[in-house]
Amino acid sequence: ERLGQASLDRPDGKLVWLHGASIGEGLVLLPLAVRLVERGFSALVTTGTKSSAAVVGARLPAGAFHQYIPLDAPRFVKRFLDHWRPDLAIFAESELWPNLLDETHARGAPVVLVNARMSPRSYLRWRNVPKAAHALLEKIEVAFAQSNDDAARLLRLGAPRVQIAGNLKYDVAAPPASPETVAEFSSQIGARPVWVAASTHDGEEDICFDVHLQLMKKHPALVTIVAPRDPQRGDEIVEAAKTKGLRVARRSARQRIDRTTQIYLADTFGEMGLWYRLAGIAFMGKSLPDKTRLRGGHNPIEAARLGASVLHGPSVDNFQDAYVALDGAGASAAVADGRELSARLDDLFSNVAKARAMARAGVATIEELCGATDRVMQGIEPYLVHIAMEGAR
Repeated sequence: ERLGQASLDRPDGKLVWLHGASIGEGLVLLPLAVRLVERGFSALVTTGTKSSAAVVGARLPAGAFHQYIPLDAPRFVKRFLDHWRPDLAIFAESELWPNLLDETHARGAPVVLVNARMSPRSYLRWRNVPKAAHALLEKIEVAFAQSNDDAARLLRLGAPRVQIAGNLKYDVAAPPASPETVAEFSSQIGARPVWVAASTHDGEEDICFDVHLQLMKKHPALVTIVAPRDPQRGDEIVEAAKTKGLRVARRSARQRIDRTTQIYLADTFGEMGLWYRLAGIAFMGKSLPDKTRLRGGHNPIEAARLGASVLHGPSVDNFQDAYVALDGAGASAAVADGRELSARLDDLFSNVAKARAMARAGVATIEELCGATDRVMQGIEPYLVHIAMEGAR
């Protein structure tokens, strides 16, 4: 598929192609895919990674299907477009591949950019090559920007039409989990205090293990669920936990949480809906300073939507608007390091009413920020009507 060779037949009728780079970008397209299928269009959703194919592909509605995006080389792009013949292309965020964009535009399919963002750093890079930026952006019919600042930067770089729609991430449905599995794990945990360290990276697991050891002094029955961003790091995480004397069970091995389990390693893809439902408190990874300098934070919206109190480190630039909104509503809180994380967790374990108030504030905040899907669908309505009329002729 990366070479443009389709593994599925093209369905009859009108087809809308939606593309997002990885898990996050792919998930924001799901509400649009649902709405398009409801309107009678087929929806081709492409991403570029195995993890996104597994997670996004499993959540697509009937009438939508997944393929890998072709490599951005003319031969592969032409092969891909010859087969799929999209009537409309919707790219998420900042996916501006020259050959894909040029060839799609040349074939007459309108190209729309949704959840569009342009960070100050990216803007400065593009400003150094203004002709290249303009040549790409002029092929986009309309860009639906996340914010006023994103819209202004896109316009200055040459985007012909920009509308502010907000962030589609707030409209993504909560990740699923079967009630039976939730009930099974809830039974295993019982009344023990539990928290989840979500989407952790190298260095953060060690911090979480130290936090667990500190909290055990006051909460000896504590269960810490560690859900690494890359489940394939499971073996090294287990060894790190054992080095600190902690007892570990693994989801990938279908091990249970028994009375001796201290760390539960959630080393699988596509189960964050389960862990957020089990743990009323979530720490979001990639947000604490570490030896790799890999920072920027991960998406807190799913955790907040599912009623978890959210904690995070100081580095959250990748989802700054969401964290500002949640922090401002009292639904999330920042910690500077492992010591502060331990203190915050202790406070929430000891004050159930406070934890529940944070959770309620999170649910309410996310609901208030919804609506970008409606604004995008309204904006692309003229294209959908035109496509439908062409198909009727």
